[in-house]
Amino acid sequence: MKSKKSILEISAFLAVGLLISCGPQNSNSENEQSPIVRYDRPEASILKGVHLPEGKEYYFTSGLVAPVKDPDAAEGTYEKFGDTYEQSVGTLERIKETLSEAGFELADVFFLRIYLAPNKEGHIDWEAWFKAYGEYFNLESNPNKVARSTIAVYALANPDLLIEIEAVAAK
Repeated sequence: MKSKKSILEISAFLAVGLLISCGPQNSNSENEQSPIVRYDRPEASILKGVHLPEGKEYYFTSGLVAPVKDPDAAEGTYEKFGDTYEQSVGTLERIKETLSEAGFELADVFFLRIYLAPNKEGHIDWEAWFKAYGEYFNLESNPNKVARSTIAVYALANPDLLIEIEAVAAK
C-alpha cells in the first residue's frame, strides 16, 4: 500500500513538473520589456484602444470625485465643489495623488471612464471636461492619450457633484 501511494505521489510530482516545463517560455524580464501598444487616432484626443502585454502591473482607482472647494459654502452652489471644469481638474488631481501612492503616475493611465452629471442649469458641460482632460493628457508634459468612455448620467451620489472618474493604469 505504501509503495502505491509513493508511486502516485512521484507521478503527481512529475506531472506537475512536466506541465510547468511545457508552459509559456517567455520570462518575466522579456514581458516587462514588451511595450504597451496604444492604437492612436491622430485626429482625436483619445485612443482607439490599448494592448497590454502579459507581465504588466495594473492599478485601478475607484470612482473619484472632486474635493470640497469651500466647506463653508452653501449646499447646491458651485462654491462648494466648483463647476464642471473645476471639479474635473480637482478629480484629475486626486487621481494623480492616488496613483502616486501606488507608485504610478498619470503617464501610466491607459483608460478612463468618466460620468458627467447635469450642472445647475440642467446641462452636461462636455466642453469643461474636455478642456480639463487636455490639460493632463496628450500634451508635452504627458504625451500619452488614453482609451476613454465619457457617459452622461442623471445624477451622481451627491447632487453637488458633476463628475466622477475611474482610472486604470499599467506599467
